[in-house]
Amino acid sequence: MRASRGDRITKVAFLVVIAVGAASIAACSRTSGDSVTSDGAPQSAASTRLPSFGDDVIAQMMVPADTAGPQWAPAGSATLGPGTQMTTQGVGQCTANYVFVDDAANIYLGQSAHCAMTAEVMSMNGCRWGNSRPLGTVVSLERGGSPVLDGTTPAVGRLVYSSWLSMQQAGETDRNACAYNDFALVKIAPGQVAAVNPSVPFWGGPVGIATSGVGARDRVYTYGETNVRTDTTGLSPQRSEGKADDSAHGGWTHSLAAAGRSISGDSGGAVLDLNGRALGTLSILGLAAPIVNDIGDLAHELHYARAHSGITGLRLVLGTESFRPTP
Repeated sequence: MRASRGDRITKVAFLVVIAVGAASIAACSRTSGDSVTSDGAPQSAASTRLPSFGDDVIAQMMVPADTAGPQWAPAGSATLGPGTQMTTQGVGQCTANYVFVDDAANIYLGQSAHCAMTAEVMSMNGCRWGNSRPLGTVVSLERGGSPVLDGTTPAVGRLVYSSWLSMQQAGETDRNACAYNDFALVKIAPGQVAAVNPSVPFWGGPVGIATSGVGARDRVYTYGETNVRTDTTGLSPQRSEGKADDSAHGGWTHSLAAAGRSISGDSGGAVLDLNGRALGTLSILGLAAPIVNDIGDLAHELHYARAHSGITGLRLVLGTESFRPTP
């Protein structure tokens, strides 16, 4: 998932993450007064219960680029935005997924919460195993890093939200949130906002936020920008097919049957549905055949962040470029 700059020339290190099963996703920490469901999953009033995502809810979570506030850089020359290589201090490299804005016109790049983890974990359960660098940690924002070339570092940001830290602070007990809420925000300094464009490279969009999940064999579009891949033009954008959603996951996660292999450093990257809407963020990379990658559902992750980040008016910024799917 993550690619450390120090060893990327000598080896490509794949982070093997054990897929989260029924036992591990039920392992969130309990608080006094919790009740337990028949499958052993703790439930309590502290658990965040998400509403059905109607049009009014979704409308509050996104904003068109031309009304978001900042003057965006042209997509072709922007140095910050989706696809930026993000290296969290003392940890490793991941990929930015989308651009976000708040009511004060602050700009954020999204990444996975696990991109700031301080130790390898036995599951992606952020409530139990989510050891993270603290808020305020420096994140280097880069372009063009590869095994043979150092990337340029046009900016640095700071970690200002981690779903793992927020769930632990809130005493979260929803087993699906604990297992699949893998989302973080990095704040861009005001002087660097002019270098940002919110469009997903190659594909364009996002044109909205997906709420209907994924059906079997639905076409899905991903973008990852690892610094251990030499060919970013051909391999960073990938097409995948969805696997039918499991209703037991409550819409928090989706699985993709990948045509190509996402590798260390692609984690956090944007995932668009067949209509160009922001479906999710790449979270767990499949290393065995057949390749199956798991993603966190953006609607759920963003809704949780709006409730727990302390950031007023947090919204996804839609792309300036139209969605351009290819066969």
